[in-house]
Order: sequence, then structure tokens, then C-alpha cells
Amino acid sequence: MPNETSKAKTLGHYLKSRRDRIQPEQVGFSDSHNRRRTQGLRREEVAMLAGVSTTYYTWLEQGRDVTASKEIIENIGRALLLPRMKKNI
Repeated sequence: MPNETSKAKTLGHYLKSRRDRIQPEQVGFSDSHNRRRTQGLRREEVAMLAGVSTTYYTWLEQGRDVTASKEIIENIGRALLLPRMKKNI
């Protein structure tokens, strides 16, 4: 399904762009003893904050075909400091 693959890739690019913008100190990580090779949070840190495995989060960011529950998406959103979306049902 090309359309689903495209959506997964778009989500992956978005997650990475958001992860790159967050400084470790913003979410309670101290960076005083480590030199970072990447800007922003590491995948492991986002996964830990969201309560998912690093592998699972990595697959989402890579645009792989994985299913994420509403709860997982909300947890990742909180980990990435995304504003909560309001829905009218």
C-alpha cells in the first residue's frame, strides 16, 4: 500500500524533526557529563519518556509498517512536548 507507506514515512520525518528540536534539559536529562553527537534528544530518550522500546520508536521514526495505539501516540506526543490536540466527538 503506497499510501500507507507514505503516511508512515511522513510520520517518521515529523517525529525526527521534533526530536531534534528538544534539548535534553527540557525533559529532565542532564547533559553535563556527555558529549552529544546529535542535536536534540536521542531515540532511546524519547522511547524511555514514552514508555516504549527503543526498537519500536526507531521503527516508527524510520517509517516502518507498525501499528501504534492512541495511547502510544499520546505518550510519544508528550515525550516530544507536542501540544495536545482537542477533538470534538
